[in-house]
Amino acid sequence: MESLTSICEVILQPLPSNSLNPDHTNKTQESIQSFSNLSASDHSIPNKVVHLLLSRAFFEAVLVVRLVLKLLSTRLGTLFVAGSLCFTGKWPYVNKFSEICLHKREKIVQKWLKHSFLTPVRLGFVFIKSLCLLVSFSQVNEKLKNPTWEAIGYHVETDEEHPKEQKERPLQNGMVETMNETDQTLVNSLMQKGLDVTENLKENICKITCDVVIIGSGCGGGVAAAMLAKSGKKVVVLEKGNYFNRSDYSKLEGPSLDQLYESGGVLPTLDGKVMIQAGSTVGGGSAVNWSACIKTPPAVLKEWVKDYKMNLYNTHEYISAMDKNHQEKRRRKKCLGVISQVLNQKITKRLQIEAKVTISACGSLLTPPLLISSGLKNPNIGKHLHLHPVLMAWGYFPENDSNLVGKNYEVKSAGRINYNFHKSDMKNMKKGLKQAIRVLVAAGATEVGTQRSDGQRFKCKGRRHEDIEEFLETVDAKDGPLSMVKDWNIYGSAHQMGSCRMGASEHEGAVDENGESWEAEGLYVCDASILPSAVGVNPMITIQSTVYCLAQRIANMF
Repeated sequence: MESLTSICEVILQPLPSNSLNPDHTNKTQESIQSFSNLSASDHSIPNKVVHLLLSRAFFEAVLVVRLVLKLLSTRLGTLFVAGSLCFTGKWPYVNKFSEICLHKREKIVQKWLKHSFLTPVRLGFVFIKSLCLLVSFSQVNEKLKNPTWEAIGYHVETDEEHPKEQKERPLQNGMVETMNETDQTLVNSLMQKGLDVTENLKENICKITCDVVIIGSGCGGGVAAAMLAKSGKKVVVLEKGNYFNRSDYSKLEGPSLDQLYESGGVLPTLDGKVMIQAGSTVGGGSAVNWSACIKTPPAVLKEWVKDYKMNLYNTHEYISAMDKNHQEKRRRKKCLGVISQVLNQKITKRLQIEAKVTISACGSLLTPPLLISSGLKNPNIGKHLHLHPVLMAWGYFPENDSNLVGKNYEVKSAGRINYNFHKSDMKNMKKGLKQAIRVLVAAGATEVGTQRSDGQRFKCKGRRHEDIEEFLETVDAKDGPLSMVKDWNIYGSAHQMGSCRMGASEHEGAVDENGESWEAEGLYVCDASILPSAVGVNPMITIQSTVYCLAQRIANMF
């Protein structure tokens, strides 16, 4: 813990008193003073970082961090990763990392960020830094406040009352939340929802019989459930996440990430290059989507028909599906429920759902593991994963200019990149990053920058156009922390697609054009993983429209 605490202090350390601006109100000055005194070595932040690392990170990430901390806990290890900066004039002449003064520790960390031969140490530091900052800025005290929020201008109405609470949660009548059940109550609760339930006491199994079982309730699973229930099928949906109505949501970032996102919103790729966010709650990605409803671009439809031989995307059936919405006022009582599968020590029974059709709708990240663990061998399962990676630019707008009208810019390029970044992809990302900075400058920012590892920034107020363009020439899209480059980037991605793509044959895809497995009859996939490639825009409408068509075909098969 000594080494981890020392690293956390480097990441977020107290600011010198002469760096504060005295031109503030007393209340604001007080909050800024509190912020300037904050250190990530305080308030149990390192302990929370350890908890997050062990509970959310990949085994490989934990291994890397442990290796880094082990090195820093010894004099020889510190000498290896810190060089001459750990020397001291007194015996034993070499300090452990925690014994080195803060100023030198900061220089050591800067060395890790730049030198390519220290990439494993660099990666370990990236994991620690990400978790440390997440904890520091999201944790709250007993008053549900964080000492940094007022100083940075972040405000949350934690005590706001909802205009009108609904008498019941919309899905309550059709739901069994296993977290609230016991072995004694579970069977009765399932039967009350109209399910056909039998018990095998010898094997301690609770067996449910239905027409269709769907694993996952996101953009794909939700639409599939609605369409199949509408056709008269008895449908059961299994969801590992919890159900949150509007009044259940926390407005705090920390609890919301933990409750609504896969791995609590902390899900990096193995090389730390991309931070992935995927919904993990009833509604999946549709519950956390920012309401961007964009139809599948015509160029993408053309590509899927021509290159992947997916004729579905050239039909009136699909084109009209993109315009469908929920117009019926009454609810049909055909969908018999959503079962939230939650770890609950009070329930020892195993649930066995027997259905004519099984649909995996776990999303591009979790459908492949489910299919593989079920014994499927198609080589396309888990391959061809596509992401929409994001690079960020920032701009500083002084308080007196806070009424500036915001602007936006859309990069008119493919923007569809998988893990293996190609030169053309990097070129497009670089172009988009430059345009984002130009927008910030045009909107009145006095300082702009990127999230590159060297903290790239530029004070643009009063500068000539030529100076700004000169800075833009230094802006670039680099690879991740494990790459052999001095300055590197970390990307974000909220869209995952294509890991069980549809194909014209079993050699080209994990499922056929109807979403059915090539290996198991009656097993379908209805989520973003079946898309042939990346969409290039928010994929929600594309996923829902695709599944809308597939669900109709499934309903007509039995």
